[in-house]
Amino acid sequence: MLLLPKTQHEEKRILELGGHVGFDSLPDQLVSKSVARGFCFNILCVGETGIGKSTLMNTLFNTTFENEEASHYQSEVQLRPQTYDLQESNVNLKLTIVHTVGFGDQINKGESHKPILEYIDAQFESYLEEELRIKRSLFNCHDTRIHICLYFIAPTGHSLKSLDLVTMKKLDSKVNIIPVIAKADTVSKSELDKLKIKIMSELVSNGVQIYQFPTEDEAVAEINTSMNTHLPFAVVGSLDEVKVGNKMVKARLYPWGSVQVENESHCDFVKLREMLLRVNMEDLREQTHARHYELYRRCKLEEMGFKDTDPDSQSFSLQDTYEAKRKEFLVDLQHKEEEMRQMFVSKVKETEAELKEKEKELHERFEQLKRMHQEEKKNLEEKRRELEEEMNAFNRRRVAAETLMGQALQGCSQTPFKKDKDKKN
Repeated sequence: MLLLPKTQHEEKRILELGGHVGFDSLPDQLVSKSVARGFCFNILCVGETGIGKSTLMNTLFNTTFENEEASHYQSEVQLRPQTYDLQESNVNLKLTIVHTVGFGDQINKGESHKPILEYIDAQFESYLEEELRIKRSLFNCHDTRIHICLYFIAPTGHSLKSLDLVTMKKLDSKVNIIPVIAKADTVSKSELDKLKIKIMSELVSNGVQIYQFPTEDEAVAEINTSMNTHLPFAVVGSLDEVKVGNKMVKARLYPWGSVQVENESHCDFVKLREMLLRVNMEDLREQTHARHYELYRRCKLEEMGFKDTDPDSQSFSLQDTYEAKRKEFLVDLQHKEEEMRQMFVSKVKETEAELKEKEKELHERFEQLKRMHQEEKKNLEEKRRELEEEMNAFNRRRVAAETLMGQALQGCSQTPFKKDKDKKN
């Protein structure tokens, strides 16, 4: 019997069941399995040193994370991931917070975004390697892909810095970005509204795509649509308890009053927590996998020579692609080996020529030194002969002088004896 393949436009047959079957419990099964397995969520905090990243993380999860305080003297941007196991009710969460230590502290900030991009790509590459293993365990491996990037904007100034625009533009195709205005209690309400409008205008004009809360699901469409209009969120973080009225609330205490963290008329912290953790956490995870990771995976596989088949083209064969890529690699390897051999031969010839030239120079130098030595030796011989002649002449003069002195002394000794003899006579 010949089975004809189904076409894409073939109508599906809908049948009614005669009674209860039981597959309506699939959602419950998925929920129980997911709860038993646990969840992971990875947050990337990008912002200048001292802008309040660690404080906001502590406030978001209502705990104190261990974090080493960074200085302003980092020579380059370093990414410091820290993983924690959290539990709320019966739900386990493996939370990873990645801090960008030294971001914006260098004089030349043009390369500040590169370590961040390299870290994000490294996590994608690690997950792709796990996918391509023969024996893989995607459910058990720790997924370190970044699900959300909280980009902290300084409240000073009236617009975004060039560093902010460049970094967010480089990151928007790699990760979900939610911009937040840090330390929002340092500016007035009217200035904050103007700053929000200015920031969103600059992001749109520069083509920066930030994460938009999804509105396809009717259950969250209304609240997400409303929250999209409040971006970027102006936040304040604090774990200090301050007594306001008859209850203790998280707030920052000032001489003129207090700024309540969870008061929506004071800041947008509650909005951020609702959108990030309680409403859209799973969508952030799905967007990371279905959009950003798939883009990286497609580009990487295309670089490796893999491609999808069109309806009119031949069927795709992994073995053929592997063999073709292997042959291409071997040919390329042979070309590189030949180039390296030619380069080695040319380097050897150049070195030999240089050595011969050096040898020639040394030989000429040796001959020159030899001639100089002979000339100096000849000069010394002439000087030695001159000295010997002078010494011989001196010795002759000395002998003559001694002879004369001896004769003079003998003549002087004979004269007194002659006088004595004359007196006796």
